[in-house]
Amino acid sequence: MTHPRALPKLLGCACLTLIMAVPVFSQSTDRPDVQAVTLSAAPTLDGLIEGDPAWDHVPFAHAFTQTTPFDGQPASFDTRVRVGVHGSMLYIGAVLLDPDPSGLIVSDRRRDASLGDSDSFRFILDTFADQQNGFVFGTNVAGAEYDAQLIGSSGGTGFGSRMSGGSGGGLNVNWDAAWDVVTRITDDGWSAEFAIPFNTLRFPTASMQTWGINFERTIRRNNETAFWSPLERQFSLTRVTHAGTLSDLKVPVPRNLKLLPYALSSAQHDHTVVNPETAIGSDFGVDVKYSITPSLTLDATFNTDFAQVEVDEQQVNLDRFSLFFPEKRPFFLENAGLFSVGESGETEIFFSRRIGIGDDGSTVPIRGGVRVTGSVGSWKVGLLEMQTESVGSMLAASNFGVARVLREMKNRSAVGVLFTNRMDTGDLASDDASNRVYALDGRWGVGEYGTLSGFLARSDTPGVSGNAMAGHIMANYSNERGILSLGYTEVAEAFNPGIGFLRRTDYRKLSATAFSRFRPRDLLNLQELRPHVTYRGYWKRDGFQQTGYLHVDNHWEWRSGYEIHTGRNWTLEGVQSPFEIADGVNVPVGSYSHSEWQIVGMMPERSPVRLEIRLNQGGFFGGTRTAWVPELTARYGDTITAEFALGHNRVDLPGGAFITNLFRARASYSFSPRIYVQALGQYNDQSQEWSMNIRFGWLQAANTGLFVVYNSVNRLDSLTMNDTFPGEPVVKGLTVKYAYLFDVYK
Repeated sequence: MTHPRALPKLLGCACLTLIMAVPVFSQSTDRPDVQAVTLSAAPTLDGLIEGDPAWDHVPFAHAFTQTTPFDGQPASFDTRVRVGVHGSMLYIGAVLLDPDPSGLIVSDRRRDASLGDSDSFRFILDTFADQQNGFVFGTNVAGAEYDAQLIGSSGGTGFGSRMSGGSGGGLNVNWDAAWDVVTRITDDGWSAEFAIPFNTLRFPTASMQTWGINFERTIRRNNETAFWSPLERQFSLTRVTHAGTLSDLKVPVPRNLKLLPYALSSAQHDHTVVNPETAIGSDFGVDVKYSITPSLTLDATFNTDFAQVEVDEQQVNLDRFSLFFPEKRPFFLENAGLFSVGESGETEIFFSRRIGIGDDGSTVPIRGGVRVTGSVGSWKVGLLEMQTESVGSMLAASNFGVARVLREMKNRSAVGVLFTNRMDTGDLASDDASNRVYALDGRWGVGEYGTLSGFLARSDTPGVSGNAMAGHIMANYSNERGILSLGYTEVAEAFNPGIGFLRRTDYRKLSATAFSRFRPRDLLNLQELRPHVTYRGYWKRDGFQQTGYLHVDNHWEWRSGYEIHTGRNWTLEGVQSPFEIADGVNVPVGSYSHSEWQIVGMMPERSPVRLEIRLNQGGFFGGTRTAWVPELTARYGDTITAEFALGHNRVDLPGGAFITNLFRARASYSFSPRIYVQALGQYNDQSQEWSMNIRFGWLQAANTGLFVVYNSVNRLDSLTMNDTFPGEPVVKGLTVKYAYLFDVYK
């Protein structure tokens, strides 16, 4: 095997070969155009477009083209989309014709519900026409409010995660904005009417503008996806380089000042402390949002609270490395991707969950903070300053500072710098408790399908000596036939991102993927075959191989929507220090080489009752493991949804055998798109805990309204110091919170 010190040279040659082999395609300028008409009167927001005089004589976009199931073919049914402006509002009216409205598949009406399992409509607005960023809005027949923010698109392939970075890079569906949509089923199909305040968006200062825009329609019973501006089948709506244009857009001079005060009352009982008492408390705080310019926004917060945010989904750790949890807290989400530098889920230079959340997941009070994000001329800038409070005599108050400058260029290219600073403050502060990180990152779009990206970073931590550098480079090529990628990462032993995330330290990593996709004709009614090979190898910087993972697989997708993945994995784990993988079961020092089978089966997304099963069986740390992960989702109309998932591992090692079970049950009832009750129950037999999170929400606008939240944690294995019996809650709390949105310039 090649020594890892030679890997950067080999990777550099491979990346150069890949880039040179990529033909440089000129991007097509023959894109469809739709005109934004200044309306004489505001439409009646009732979901009915045709027949409303406000929409009379407004030209519409139509002639959608499929990517699935028959790419390049016209959509099965016509879609007509109109765009209008009145006052401070942007209106989008979509008429989605369907000869059989009884065949519409209606699903979840919750905010940000997945739109893939129902008839739906989405669109993206590239407000700066930079072909890299955008705002996504959508709905389904039930009137669900779906929104997301796209930051730094480098591909738009749809191959990856909904949120590609811990700080919100890529398509961030956790971002929420204030806007309205109303849908209506008609004799001719269904329709949707959107009203989006301009002060919800960010855009240049000119009064007349041209934006990028594209529309997507899903006809679920046909498993059909179609776009107004045609896309190749490997691309998704976020491929803004292929968006059409929204022309003649007369933008009002926006004035944006929003005040979001909140008040809450809470009661909590904690049996884990001596002589517990029910603690009754109350609190208040406020967030402020102000547009310095139409493209530059100031956010400020005082006494920040996130009581309404759903708790994290638990994970089972059968390894010796850190687990990653995404950011969900609203204050950190708008323009969050601007701060995203690093390798997603492994080496995050800035990770906002380090602010206000302890290493054990506990809440650290945030006194306040301020953030400025947006564009200044051709530069994107981001400044963040936050202050947390001390916790007892154990945790000092801390100050967090982040500065970001980014220059985006043509063809998905960009270059930027990032600086982070953390230091303790107050009486508990230590002179050595500080950390700074400096990072340079860039992305180069090569032709239409190629991308070369990477970063280089250095940390400065008092009292820590040694090499404190980290870097990453990735070459990627994606067209309609497949994906080729090569990557290399190196993190030195002293690198310490104080406001970031490291899954592992002191390592070199080589990764490679060859992923193909093709659509056979008249073969068992198959929609697509996706054979692929993936490799990830991790070496300590002294040359010791810590992990090796080779995955060979094929995805079989039928036009009916059923899908099966059949794969085989070859793994290598090098353990230099013994670790306890379960109670009383240790993995000794050694090198463990194994193989395993992997099978995944999925029912169609349109099914009201849908089952997905993942099975892995093979060698594991000198023994065997069988991992079984079934997930059942069910819905009743557009009001009731339920999800049941089990993560079951049966492990037999030379040092002992054990079983882990992680059970998750989630259910929701939607009285309307803005009134809901949701429950999340989780049982983890590793920690012998059963937890419950129940939330009632009555939304006024995004993240404001009335929230009632109940949380409990139950220990099932032993008594507590206060004679609580197994199975009874050891921690329980009830919070009632009300937040109101004052839109000063509405």
